[in-house]
Amino acid sequence: MDDATTSNDIRLREGASIAQRLVMAGFVAAVALCFTPGLFTHETLEVIISVVALLLGAVFVGAVMLAPAVVWIITPDEILIGQQRPFGRLRTRIVTRDDITGLQVPGGKTAKARFQLAFTLASGERLTSPPISDVTHVRETVARIAAQFDVPDVDAPVNPLDASNPEMHLGEPVEPFSVRDIRIAALIVVALSAAPYAYRLWRGLPPSLVDIMLLPLGAIAAFAVHRYANLVTGAFWIIRQGDIHVESLWGDGTPRADHIEGRDVKAITVERRGRSEDEHCIVVIRLQSGHRFRSPRIGSRLEARAVGAEIVRRLGIAPENNQI
Repeated sequence: MDDATTSNDIRLREGASIAQRLVMAGFVAAVALCFTPGLFTHETLEVIISVVALLLGAVFVGAVMLAPAVVWIITPDEILIGQQRPFGRLRTRIVTRDDITGLQVPGGKTAKARFQLAFTLASGERLTSPPISDVTHVRETVARIAAQFDVPDVDAPVNPLDASNPEMHLGEPVEPFSVRDIRIAALIVVALSAAPYAYRLWRGLPPSLVDIMLLPLGAIAAFAVHRYANLVTGAFWIIRQGDIHVESLWGDGTPRADHIEGRDVKAITVERRGRSEDEHCIVVIRLQSGHRFRSPRIGSRLEARAVGAEIVRRLGIAPENNQI
């Protein structure tokens, strides 16, 4: 996906490239084919699992390869919409400014800082654009589009990452898990590790070495859950002019606060933390001391780059340290 402004045009894109689709489809196909040997066994359960895995793989590959790529080009007078599937023709549509009667900016269903343009046409039809990639200038972009199409009463979206905010917020304020929840999780770990041992005793069978080894491993895992569970609560970033305040928790639930200034930063990069560059990219700040701070999940690589660029601007990072 991409979002660029050239002259008076605004471009919004959505959909993976052919190369990305082939990589994703090839990976899924390889995983599905690993279940092929099960088709040639005489075990009914293995045959069923293999058939289900192959069918799911085929469906996923088909969905990846057939999903359309969409581009919107918003000019001062019209919107040009192009849609193309990998094996189909390019379909275009033009929406003139006289066709547009309303504009809303709904937030994303899965990401709080993901915004799309929802246009209402004179015919009553509702058109929703690809996401706005520059999440740090959503209000400016929306105000500009509303003005050029003369759409009244457009509410400014609530955007925690907008550059017009004195403070940009990444993530949610952190809270420790309750003692009750941690104890329940630790007990579940112990129960799962002891289940194979108890099952074999119940059946009158001698426990295997693996069953015996699971008991101390379960105890160690339960202790780790009880002691360090709060480390997985993540972090809350408050990005201000000149510094970043990072709130997180120690393993026992004690609040932890870190302070980052521009002179402390050695490099800022964007990394993928998950399966998809469209959903799981973050900003990573490496300090002169070698310590790394990883931001909460932002979204696509372009969205993370926009946030990273605003962090660079606010901290006054030198160009050689900016790897966004």
